Amino acid sequence: MPKDYGIGASSKRREDVRFLTGRGQYTDDLSIHGQAHAVMVRSNVAHGKIVSIDTSAAAAMPGVLAVFTGEDFKDVGGNPAGWLIKSRNGEPMREPKRPVLAHGKVRHVGDAYAAVIAETYEQAKAAAQQIADDAVIDELPAIIDMKAAAADASNRVHDEIPDNICFDWGWIEDNRAAVDAVFKSAPHITTLELVNNRLVPNAMEPRASIGEYFPGTGDYKLTTTSQNPHLTRLLVAAFVMGIPENKLTVVAPDVGGGFGSKIYHYGEEALVLAAAKKLGRAVRWTAERSESFLSDAHGRDHVTKIELACEKDGTFLAFRTETYANVGAYLSNFSTATPTFLHGTLMAGPYKVPHVYVNVKTIFTNTAPVDAYRGAGRPEATFSLERVIDKMCRELGLDQFEVRRKNFITPDMFPYTTPVGLAYDTGNYQATLAKAIEMADVAGFDKRAAASKAKGRLRGMGLSTWIEACGIAPSHLVGVLGSRVGLYDAATVRVNATGNISVMVGAHSHGQGHETVFPQIVAERLGVPESSVEIVHGDTSKIPFGMGSYGSRSLAVCGVAMNKAIDKIVAKGKKIAAHMLEASEGDITFEDGKFSVAGTDKAKTFGEIAFSAYVPHNYPLETLEPGLEETAFYDPANFTYPAGAYICEVELDPDTGKVDVVAFHCADDFGNIMNPMIVEGQVHGGVGQGIGQALLENTTYDENGQLLTGSFMDYAMPRASDVPFYNVDYSCQTPCTHNPLGVKGCGEAGAIGSPPAVVNAVIDALHRGGMTHVTHINMPVSPGRVWQAING
Repeated sequence: MPKDYGIGASSKRREDVRFLTGRGQYTDDLSIHGQAHAVMVRSNVAHGKIVSIDTSAAAAMPGVLAVFTGEDFKDVGGNPAGWLIKSRNGEPMREPKRPVLAHGKVRHVGDAYAAVIAETYEQAKAAAQQIADDAVIDELPAIIDMKAAAADASNRVHDEIPDNICFDWGWIEDNRAAVDAVFKSAPHITTLELVNNRLVPNAMEPRASIGEYFPGTGDYKLTTTSQNPHLTRLLVAAFVMGIPENKLTVVAPDVGGGFGSKIYHYGEEALVLAAAKKLGRAVRWTAERSESFLSDAHGRDHVTKIELACEKDGTFLAFRTETYANVGAYLSNFSTATPTFLHGTLMAGPYKVPHVYVNVKTIFTNTAPVDAYRGAGRPEATFSLERVIDKMCRELGLDQFEVRRKNFITPDMFPYTTPVGLAYDTGNYQATLAKAIEMADVAGFDKRAAASKAKGRLRGMGLSTWIEACGIAPSHLVGVLGSRVGLYDAATVRVNATGNISVMVGAHSHGQGHETVFPQIVAERLGVPESSVEIVHGDTSKIPFGMGSYGSRSLAVCGVAMNKAIDKIVAKGKKIAAHMLEASEGDITFEDGKFSVAGTDKAKTFGEIAFSAYVPHNYPLETLEPGLEETAFYDPANFTYPAGAYICEVELDPDTGKVDVVAFHCADDFGNIMNPMIVEGQVHGGVGQGIGQALLENTTYDENGQLLTGSFMDYAMPRASDVPFYNVDYSCQTPCTHNPLGVKGCGEAGAIGSPPAVVNAVIDALHRGGMTHVTHINMPVSPGRVWQAING
C-alpha cells in the first residue's frame, strides 16, 4: 500500500498553496519605506573602448539621486571564479577581473557600465537613457567565433590575454598517449562533430535585488533572487566589497526558478548595496525581461569533436574528445568547473570503456558569460557520448540496445573507477534499460511506424542511456579538482517546547519542494505530523551555513546534514527518557515517536521528552543541558551517481521538416525515493527543458555580437503543445551506499538524458525513410534544419 505520510509518500507540495493563490513573497513584491530605484546603463555594442561617460545631464534630471560608473568601483575587488583550473602545461587559468560596472572597455551587449538611482523607476530609466545617449564608446571588432578567437592574437576580449584562451585543459593528461595508441590500431573509428547550443535560462522570475544599509550598526542587508545566499554573502563580503561577513545578511525569499542562473553573484547585487550606503536608504533593482536575455549567465555553448574507437562488434575501446567551450566575456562563478570537472569526468558514461581522454579549451568571446545551467556539464557529456554511439551503431549495422547493454558496467563490478577518475558506488544500468524497453513497447514500434507512414509521416525511436555526478560537495574531491571553497552543508533542527519543530537548512528551495520533502523525513524519523515541521531557508542570519541548491545536492548533502542533526536529537532524547523512566540509556529504544524501555510498557512520547527539555522539573541537569536543538554539518565521501535510460519517439513530416515528440519514456535510478510525486515533477520539468534544447531553443549572436534572439518573439521556448505526456518510472533503485538516506538526486536528470534521445529519434526517422545520408543535425533540430538535411 502507498504510504500516506513520511518517507516514500506522495505528500502534496505545501508551498503550492501560497504560490497558486498569489500569496508568495518574491523580492520584487517587497516594498521598503523610502526605497529608491536603480536602472543599469548597458552597452549596445559587443566590444568597445569607453572614451567618455558624461553623467552631468542625467544627474540633473528630476528625481535622480546618484549616478555610478565603473570608476566608482575600480578600486574594489572583482567577482572571482569559484574553481581554479590549470592548463595541460600546468599553468593556472587566465582570470581577468570581473568588475561591478565595466570600465575601460565594454565586452558584450548588455555589459553594464553605469547605473542611475532615482526616486522612481521611470525617472531612473529616463536618466539611464540620457547617459547612454551621451556616452562615447569606440566600437571594436566583435569576437564571436571561438576557434577564430583562439587563432587571432590581434583582437582580444581582455587586452592581457593574447589568444583569448582561459585555459587548455586535458583530462586525464596521463591518459592521452594510451588513448592515441588505441586509435592508431582500432578496427573501427566513428567521428562526429557537434554543437551543444547556447541556451538562455529564462526563469519565471527575473533577477531582482534590494540593498539596505543601517548606519547605526554598520550592517548591510541584501534581499535577492538567489539559489545560494551564503555563497553570495561570501563573494560580496570577502571579494567584491570588503564588508566583514558578519555585517552582511543575504536573504532570498520566494524565488521563481533558477535552473543554475541564480547560483552566482552578479554585479547588480553589489551595486544596490553600495548605493544604499551612499544614499542612506534602500535601493532596489529588478531586471526587465530583455535585460535577462542580455545579462543573465547563459548555458551550454560547446563545439565538440568526439571520436569513438571500437571493435567491429561494437565493444568500446576508447573515447577521445576535443571541445571548445565558450565562457563569454567574463568568468562567472561556476564557469570554469562546468566544462571541465562537471563534463570531462563524465565522459565514460555508464560504460566500461577502458580509455578516455578529454581536451577542453575555454574561450573568451564578446558574448554574455556562460555558466551552469540545469545539468551543468553533464548534458554536454551525455549528448556527445550518446550521439557518437548512435552514429557508430548505424555505421556498423548494430542494434542500439545491444551495443549499450554489451558495454555497460555490470552490477558485480561496483564500486567501479572510471578512466576519468570517478568512483561509481552502485548502479544497475541493465535494469533501467530493460525497464525503458518494456515501458516503450519497443517490440510494437514497427506497427506504430507503419501507421505513421500511412499518414505520410516518418516515425523514429531514439535511445539515451546516461549517468551523472550529483551531490556536488565532497570537499576532499572538489579541492583536488580546483574548488576554492568547501561544498559541505549544514542544518539545525530545533524542537520547540510544545513539540513542533523548526528546521533551518542551507539548501535553498526555488521549485524543488524542500518545504514538503524535508518535513517528510523529519516526520518519519521523529514520529511527528509533517504539518508540525517548518522549514526555514534562504536567510543567512537564521541558517548556520549552506552552499545552496544546484547539482542535485539538496537531499544528498543538506538532507543528510538534517538527518544527522535528527540523530543528535534522538540521542539526547534517549538520555532524557532514561532519566525520566529510571532506566539505563542503553535500554531505551525510539520508534514511532515513543521512547520506550525495552521489554516493558514504560514509555514517553516525543512531545513529553521535548517538554521536559524546556521545563526541566524532572531532568538530568547535572549531566545534560536543557533545550532540544542540534546542528550538524555534512561533507560526503563521494558524489552520488543517478543513471537512467530514456526512449523517445518522434513523428516527422518530410515535406516540412517539422518534428513532433509523440512519446517519451524515462526509467531512472535515483536511489531511495523520498516523495514519488515530486520526483516525477522534477523529471517532467527536466525533460521539457531537454526537448526545448533539442528542438526549439537557440541563442544566436550575429557577427557584430548583437543578440538576435533577445526576446520571446525570437527565442523559442517550449510550450505545452511541444511536449507529450511523459511515462516515468523509478522502480530500479540502487541506493547510494555512502549516505544514510540512500538518495542520489533527481533534479537535473530529465535535462541530461533527453536531448540525445530526441535527436537520435529524428535521425532514426530519417534513416527509416531512406535518407541515410543524414548522419547528424545540430540542435535545435528545427523544421528548417531538418528540411535542409533532407534536401541535401
